[in-house]
Amino acid sequence: MNPPPSLLQIAQQMVVGSFLFDMSRYLIAASLIAGLVWMLRRTRFASRKIQRREASRADFLREVLAAARTVAVYTVLAVPTVWAFRHGYLKEFHGALTPLAFALYLAAILLAHDTWFYWTHRAMHHPRLFRNFHRFHHLTITPTAWTAYSFAVPEAAIMYLFMPVWFSLVATPVPVIFTFLAIMILRNAMGHAGLELHPRGWASHPLLKWISTTTHHDMHHGTSFNHNYGFYFTWWDKLMGTEHPDYVKTFDRVTTHQAQHLPAAIPAE
Repeated sequence: MNPPPSLLQIAQQMVVGSFLFDMSRYLIAASLIAGLVWMLRRTRFASRKIQRREASRADFLREVLAAARTVAVYTVLAVPTVWAFRHGYLKEFHGALTPLAFALYLAAILLAHDTWFYWTHRAMHHPRLFRNFHRFHHLTITPTAWTAYSFAVPEAAIMYLFMPVWFSLVATPVPVIFTFLAIMILRNAMGHAGLELHPRGWASHPLLKWISTTTHHDMHHGTSFNHNYGFYFTWWDKLMGTEHPDYVKTFDRVTTHQAQHLPAAIPAE
């Protein structure tokens, strides 16, 4: 039996492919959402733009360059992750995967990632961490789909570390992992889209209100840095009292499809 590969051997085998995979995932998702927003802004849905301010070309260039840096961080950290799999330190899934099991695994990883995101995101807003970890992301006041991977290096590392932590606890089928990665980047791009993409009434619906909207995260960038920390769901914000008190009212205003004066973004301290 051949010995497990070394870190250097794994790096030689996977670095290029890993970088291209993650960068393509970002570019495809951001392009799809940005294209959808571009088309909707030429219809009556243009009134769903959340802020009056337009993102600048400088914003776009900063965010795309930062995304490449984020993907580079993910690629570097993927090497020891694969090494840990090959050496048996992380759990691999073996066995049949039924549709029910697929759904349960996917629900579990989404719930776990939402929890990880809420608490690490909120922690990065602590004054001792904000400057080095999260301030770069908040250089964007008016987000677009391209903002999705606009992280400083320490924040990119925190975002990545969910995966090896999860794999150390749960052996997860490969199809579930790839579905999760697709949902994660699409929801990320949607959350930063700048145009509300969810139906009217969503934010106050008895069931749908627990799922985050574009307005929910846009307010975190443009209205108050100290509210709306969640990612896929709103329940951590509701439970911990960190949801913006004007969230539902803002969502309802944005989704009226009526001519209106959009508020300018008001950066929070």
